[in-house]
Amino acid sequence: MARVPDRRRYAGVPIPDAHDPLRFHYWPVVGRLYRKRIDGCMALLGTGRRVLDLGYGSGTSFLELAPRFAEIHGIDTHDYGPAIARVFAQEGVAVSLRRGNLLATPYPDGHFDAVLAMSVLEHLRPEEQPRALDEIRRVLRPGGALVAGVPGVNALMTLGFRLLRVDIGHHHFSSPRVVLDAARERLVVERVVRQPSLAPDWLVTYVWFRARTRE
Repeated sequence: MARVPDRRRYAGVPIPDAHDPLRFHYWPVVGRLYRKRIDGCMALLGTGRRVLDLGYGSGTSFLELAPRFAEIHGIDTHDYGPAIARVFAQEGVAVSLRRGNLLATPYPDGHFDAVLAMSVLEHLRPEEQPRALDEIRRVLRPGGALVAGVPGVNALMTLGFRLLRVDIGHHHFSSPRVVLDAARERLVVERVVRQPSLAPDWLVTYVWFRARTRE
């Protein structure tokens, strides 16, 4: 099961509960489901020198990225990146975090061996997916890997989030199928993992996939 920092490390960090699911990682039962998102991504990610975590949020992937990559970079729209960096400095993990938009990142072409997009692409509308995937392709080196995790966008997931008192319709706009279609037009999709594995789209709770740039 994926490791996350001791919850007390985040004391004083201004993380808005309405937009960041950090608290769910520490709940019984629900916490295992949230950490499984990380496990699924790590199972596909591999290793390398430099990784970019798009929409890193509160950094819940960083402890698992640290043994796999020499440099961990993250970009998000929020302004509490310095506080998140201090949380992980206490864990002995150095991270380079920037504020910005994943549709137009400040990184040079071919800068990363891998890009992680865990529970972030669904927040974009379908018409924004091509631009997002173009940007991911731009910052990856030839043969570099994108690993993405995308929650299902269906009635079952809406009900599940409602039980957590979250109106997910205000946050999730693109289904796994929409994201995958955009990825397949720009990258070579190597593997797709669905949860549950044989479920139809209306019962899918989460999809992970790995894709690579062409050499």
